[in-house]
Amino acid sequence: MSLMRAARPLNPWNWLAAPALICVAATMLFAAPFRIWGLRLPEPVFGLILAFAWPIIRPSALAPFVLLIFGLFTDLYWGSPTGLWGISLLTAYAGALSGRGLMQGQSGLVTWMWFIAMTALAMATAFFLSVLSSLNIPSLFGVFWQFLATAALYPFAHGLIQRFEDADVRFR
Repeated sequence: MSLMRAARPLNPWNWLAAPALICVAATMLFAAPFRIWGLRLPEPVFGLILAFAWPIIRPSALAPFVLLIFGLFTDLYWGSPTGLWGISLLTAYAGALSGRGLMQGQSGLVTWMWFIAMTALAMATAFFLSVLSSLNIPSLFGVFWQFLATAALYPFAHGLIQRFEDADVRFR
């Protein structure tokens, strides 16, 4: 006897707006001036969850615009140069979209490695854009810790993908 689970409907609120708002709230929560044993909370780039999961769930014309808006929010909230995280998230989205066919049906370890690669791509893009913008090299230690904190978010991206895995069979 096999257990069939019903696919959730793929409407824009469920797979685009709600996860984006959750990522906005998480960004604000982790940027709070809260210290544990003298250490600040890490500041992972929660938008990379969306930039990785959305092209795997379903290619969409709306998702890049939401990513751009989320990136602009991140720039304004963190005080980054305008467009830095928007371009970086769109770069990761394009990388995940190009590897979409390779990732489908793969184990969680393979998709986690792809998530790490897309995180590295987005961080490298942000790093080089930051260098070009400020003509100064950001702290490599800080970039590395932000990369590690963001790479640790893979279970959330995997959960979002699993939630809508069978929602739209046209793109399988």
